Amino acid sequence: MPINASFGDREMMDDALQSQKFITDGYNSYANECSTPSLKSEFMNLLSEEHQIQHEVFTEMQKRGWYQVTQADQTKINQCKQKYQAQNS
Repeated sequence: MPINASFGDREMMDDALQSQKFITDGYNSYANECSTPSLKSEFMNLLSEEHQIQHEVFTEMQKRGWYQVTQADQTKINQCKQKYQAQNS
C-alpha cells in the first residue's frame, strides 16, 4: 500500500474491531487477577462496556456486508453439545 494511501470506512472499522478484541482480552486478564472485589467489579464493568462496543462495530460491519458469518450446521452443534456434556459428567 502506498504511503499516502488512506484508510476507507471498511479498513477503519476492521481496525476498530481488532482493537476491541485486543482490549477485551486485556481486561479479561486483569479481571482474573484482581485481588479485591471492588477492583474486580470495576474491571468487569469495563469488560462489559468494551464487549458492547465490539458488538456494535461487529453488527455494523455485518450490516454493510464486510463481516460474513457462516451459520453452523445443527448436526455439528448437537455433536459439540454432546461432547461437552459427556466431559462434564
